[in-house]
Amino acid sequence: MGTFTSWKNRSLAKVVRYLPGLVRRWAQGRTFAGSVDIPWTPLRTPLTACRVALVTTAGVHLRTQPPFDMHNPLGDPSFRDIPAAVAPALLTITHDYYDHRDADRDMNIVFPWQRLQELAAHGEIGEVSPVHLGFMGHIDGELVPVLRHQTAPAAAALLATYHVDVVLLFPA
Repeated sequence: MGTFTSWKNRSLAKVVRYLPGLVRRWAQGRTFAGSVDIPWTPLRTPLTACRVALVTTAGVHLRTQPPFDMHNPLGDPSFRDIPAAVAPALLTITHDYYDHRDADRDMNIVFPWQRLQELAAHGEIGEVSPVHLGFMGHIDGELVPVLRHQTAPAAAALLATYHVDVVLLFPA
């Protein structure tokens, strides 16, 4: 049984799913972080020779890791490292802001690490990174600069230590 906060968050997620006008109205009063420059680096190595990692904002993490903070209305800017060789039963989702019942049955919907392994087995990519990253995709207010200036650089540095060439982002 979840807490009142979790119930409230899941209820709000259901309401906005069926009433998208509320999201537009909410967004009209918001200021969103923008970027003039897109942080894009052209691929110089054939994909068949690249090490590929996944990053999901679906709240995926190992059951043994601390859950994402669903009590802070501004979200949780931290991330969880997920080993590539993880068994599906060891993964869970902590995220109240979307309906993840289907993803709970098949995590590949929001974190397709098994599909990535199949691509490597068929030679479509060079290899799978030994680690992937899970984030919670609801970050707001004063936590946005924390995500942009602390968490994201730390995540990029971690992936760089594994010599990752390509990162695929899977939002939820």
